[in-house]
Amino acid sequence: MAVVKIVELLAESPESWEAATQMAVKEASKTIKNITSVYVKEFQAIVRDDNIVNYRVNVKISFIVE
Repeated sequence: MAVVKIVELLAESPESWEAATQMAVKEASKTIKNITSVYVKEFQAIVRDDNIVNYRVNVKISFIVE
């Protein structure tokens, strides 16, 4: 039996929601080991002058506690 913990993070990228999600996982992996999944809870885009300038995601990252 494994214990799984979940942390919620916000991340953003000027490229895409996928890039923002990858950024969240990359940053979390600096201090969290055994990441098993990422759940994208919410999407948001920041608009300036009729153009999307940043993509934001609210994610839940799951990892196994040893």
